[in-house]
Amino acid sequence: MLTSRIIPCLDIDNGRVVKGVKFANLRDAGEPVQQATRYEQGGADELVMLDVSATTSGRETALDTVRAVRRALSIPLSVGGGVRTVEHALALLRAGADKVGVNSAAVENPSLLRELADRVGAQCVVLSIDAATRIDGSGWEVVTRAGTNRTGIDAIGWAASASSMGAGEILLTSFDQDGTRSGYDTELLRAVRQVTALPIIASGGADNAKHMLDALRAGADAVLAASIFHDNDTTPNAIKEELRASGIEVRT
Repeated sequence: MLTSRIIPCLDIDNGRVVKGVKFANLRDAGEPVQQATRYEQGGADELVMLDVSATTSGRETALDTVRAVRRALSIPLSVGGGVRTVEHALALLRAGADKVGVNSAAVENPSLLRELADRVGAQCVVLSIDAATRIDGSGWEVVTRAGTNRTGIDAIGWAASASSMGAGEILLTSFDQDGTRSGYDTELLRAVRQVTALPIIASGGADNAKHMLDALRAGADAVLAASIFHDNDTTPNAIKEELRASGIEVRT
């Protein structure tokens, strides 16, 4: 049985760690290398780094930031944000990323995931899905460009096609819950779990170990959080202790 993973997230804007609510109203949350080092020392299993302004501003994820963070880490590093071509993804991998996440570009060009998987293997390809409740409340749709573009694409159907498109993992973020610290969207997680066997990283809304336990029981293989780690409310190791007490297998 695979153990559950605890993954801090570094949202990067112009070389600084930031955090907002529903991808907006960003506040400064520190320096990337310093934060990454602290999280690894605190028991993080992996780290996700997302350039939250790369797509909206047309920039590519800063390779020098990836290199700097990679030099400080021994745990796996996933990188996303503004990845639009196979060449850019390969550059991120050469800079030190273990996996590359693709969101907006996959919606616009689904063949990108297969092209990338054929080059580096599906285990290095993450389909990042930002899902928002539809305006009429009937399920969830994929949103792109930092949540500013509602695509109309059914998020559950999109997740179901991830494996066939070449992805080896899904980073599933609830746009509605992001930054709210009110818990993950477990209904969304259950719906996605029913349509895919791929590993799912739950993202959006974590405030405590109970929220993470709920997400793992809803079908997540890993839980991602930002605010609770940035604000020194807890550590990955502290979360693991609480999860172990609830019978969840976690990494040591």
